[in-house]
Amino acid sequence: LARTASANGRHRRRRHHRRHQLTVKTALLRLVHRHSLKSSDYHAYLKQWHAALREERHLPARRRAPLAQTTVLLHNLAVQRKFTSGRLPALFLMLQRNAQWWGQGSMLSYGQRVKFSGDPLVWEYYPGYGLQLSILANFGEANGLYEAGQQHWPTLEQLLSEMIPLAVHRAGGLAWEYYFNWDGGSPPWVSAMAQATGLIAMTNGYLATGDPNYLETAHRMLPLLNHAPPAGVSVKTRLGLRFLQYSFAPGTDIINAFLQTLIGLYDYAKVSGDQTAQQLFAEGNVQ
Repeated sequence: LARTASANGRHRRRRHHRRHQLTVKTALLRLVHRHSLKSSDYHAYLKQWHAALREERHLPARRRAPLAQTTVLLHNLAVQRKFTSGRLPALFLMLQRNAQWWGQGSMLSYGQRVKFSGDPLVWEYYPGYGLQLSILANFGEANGLYEAGQQHWPTLEQLLSEMIPLAVHRAGGLAWEYYFNWDGGSPPWVSAMAQATGLIAMTNGYLATGDPNYLETAHRMLPLLNHAPPAGVSVKTRLGLRFLQYSFAPGTDIINAFLQTLIGLYDYAKVSGDQTAQQLFAEGNVQ
């Protein structure tokens, strides 16, 4: 009887462990139960997840590997309890694009950038992590479209309209996160340089269209640049503020990233008159 009771206890513990083991599916369900995710969105994401897994199983080995790296990445983020409703649009768009590319696209080399037909978003290949949305490249592309002239401004609008919904709430404002390991940092991490290049892009969006919503979005991007790491990218110094290229590396100084951050703050502040941006620029500039 004692052995039977012990075996039944182990069986119950195994069943309890299975019920509470986090997977992509259970992580999504947790968000539904917390009323952070609509049931319809849950089913859509789960359908997309299963479709990617089916695609992965049917691909030849060299194409299967980079797609598997993407599905493993999403699984790991789910297990680490890093799924939030705000991150899901970017994560599942990444999954969709990887499934699409590795099913029919060419093989890629490190750092190679690609686009998809009819979509201005820029994706970059990182071995071990598949195609990743390049935040810096996309905002740089937006600024290039503005500088290229009025005939390119509709594409600028399209690009920004696709980028804005991929932002997450972080450090009290809006931010765009990276979802792959880099130089010792684990996802999700953020970059002052990318964020500030986004400030320029939103400013250019306003200059191209006159739509004040771009300036409002830019204002909501400022808290990240005024928040300490690892959530934010600013470090208080004796003189002012130091802006970080990587939120996970507060001891690393990269001068061009710092300068790009100052340029972004200056350009946005000059057009908008935003006093918070002016103050952040002043504190960074003196440093």
